[in-house]
Amino acid sequence: MKSLNNYFNQINLEPLEDFTVAHKYSLIGLVSTAAFIFLTKKFYFNGGKCYLKARLDGKTVIITGANTGIGKETALDLARRGARVILACRDLQKALEAAEEIRKKTGNGNVFVELLDLASLNSVRQFAEKINSQEENVDILINNAGIMMCPKWKTKDGFEMQFGVNHLGHFLLTNLLLDKLKKSTPSRIINVSSLAHEKGKINWDDINSDNSYDLQEAYRQSKLANVLFTRELAKRLNGTGVLTFSLHPGVVRTELGRYFSDSFGWKFYLAKILLVPISLWFFKDATQGAQTTIHCAVDESISALSGAYFSDCKPKKLLENALNDEDAKKLWEISEKLTKLND
Repeated sequence: MKSLNNYFNQINLEPLEDFTVAHKYSLIGLVSTAAFIFLTKKFYFNGGKCYLKARLDGKTVIITGANTGIGKETALDLARRGARVILACRDLQKALEAAEEIRKKTGNGNVFVELLDLASLNSVRQFAEKINSQEENVDILINNAGIMMCPKWKTKDGFEMQFGVNHLGHFLLTNLLLDKLKKSTPSRIINVSSLAHEKGKINWDDINSDNSYDLQEAYRQSKLANVLFTRELAKRLNGTGVLTFSLHPGVVRTELGRYFSDSFGWKFYLAKILLVPISLWFFKDATQGAQTTIHCAVDESISALSGAYFSDCKPKKLLENALNDEDAKKLWEISEKLTKLND
C-alpha cells in the first residue's frame, strides 16, 4: 500500500492543473452540454412510461404490424401481462419469428400470428372473418401498423398507399370486428396516430392524391384521419362499453421510415449519416415508443375519456383541425363508401 501511495505522490499533476485553469470555461461548457443532453434525454425525449401493473389474463388482444418496432414491443408487454396476443401482420415469416421470441421471453404460449395485409381490403375481410369465427372475445384492438412517406404507390384496391393502409384498412378492420368487441365489453380500440396530424388536412377534392402527390402531406392526412376516425367512432360507440383512443408514440427509431430511400434517394443516405448520432440521443427506442399504447390499453382511470388523444401517457389537447366534428362525420361517410363497408 505504501509503495502505491508513493507512486501516486510522485505523479506530477501540475500540467493537468495548468490545463484545467487555462481551459476552465471550455470544460465547464463541455460538462454542461453533456449534462443537458443526458438530462433532456432521460426526462424529456424518452417520454412517459406506463408504470401500471394491470394484468390481462383471459383477455384477447389484436395488434396490427406487431412483427417489429412499437407493435412488437407492445405485444411483448401485453403478453407479459397474461394476454392472449394475436400478431396481425403482412410479413408472416417475420411475424412468426417475433411470436416465437415473445413466447420465449414471456413464458406465455398464447401468442399467435394471423395474416393481414392492410393494403388489401380483401385481406382485411378474410382476417376479420377468421377472427370473428374462431375467437370467443376481442378485448383490445390496437391499430398500430403504418407506412410513412413512401413514393406514390397504390394499394391493391387503388387507394393512395398511406391513406389506404394507415386509415382505410384500419377503418374497415375496426368496423368488421365491432360486434365482437361489443360482445367483449369492456373493450378498447387504440389507433396509433402521430404528432404529424397537427399539420395535416383532409384534401376533400383529391383525398386519394390522384391529381397531385406530396408524400409528406399524404402522411399527415392519414394521421389526421386516425384522430378524426377515433373521435367519430367514440360518438358512435357511446354507451356500448367499447372505448377508443388515439395517440402519438413519440419520435421513435423504428422501421417506419423504411421506404425513405425509395422516396428521397441519395439525400436520405446523406441525412441518415448526419442524423444517426442525433437519433441515438434524442429519439425514443421501440420500448419507449410503445409506452403510450400500453397505457391506453391497460389504464382503467381513462374510461371516461373515450375519443381522447394521448401523448407520453397523458391526454393531450387537440388542435382545431382534429376537433372538427363535421370533418369527422364526412370522413366516416367517405370511408364507408370507399371500403364498401355496407355492401
